[in-house]
Amino acid sequence: MEADDPNSHLDDLDAFVAENLDRYAETQGVLPERLDEFGERYRSQGHLTRDQLYEIAYESSTRSAYHVEKNPEARCREVTRNARAVDGDFSSIHLITGLAGFKAATASCVVAALDGDRHAVVDTRVWASLERLGYLDGRKESFDAADYVTMIEPIRAIADETGYRPVDVGYALFAHDAHVRDGTLH
Repeated sequence: MEADDPNSHLDDLDAFVAENLDRYAETQGVLPERLDEFGERYRSQGHLTRDQLYEIAYESSTRSAYHVEKNPEARCREVTRNARAVDGDFSSIHLITGLAGFKAATASCVVAALDGDRHAVVDTRVWASLERLGYLDGRKESFDAADYVTMIEPIRAIADETGYRPVDVGYALFAHDAHVRDGTLH
């Protein structure tokens, strides 16, 4: 690779993750501190309320957060309780996307808040960075539970290789795309 290639530093994944984690604060991404707060409440309560889900959705996608209010309170508690108990990434994300206001990207905030050692916040930027790194082929603008599984596997591989948590690898991938992308997101 040439020295002026913006991706030339990708040979060292540790440096890549560290550098982009530092950049994350400059992005419009979900605040890690807020995600940690949601996770603490989720683990202590065993579920999330509609108001708490609204807050998560608002952090992730302010434009569509109002849809969360269409969910009955009991359903929010039931789905988030079940999402904690179910085995499998696909099943967890799929359950949460059954709630109004939660597509896979926003649902990833819920599972990442619950367990950042296994999960990450994913979206178009994360997919694009994984594609640039050679883990995925093609670009995507919308995601379902199967796409979450497709993204979380290489995120966990990077986490295993670098010693970072999957949630932090996700933040780094997001920041990388925000840093290198020319033009608009969509």
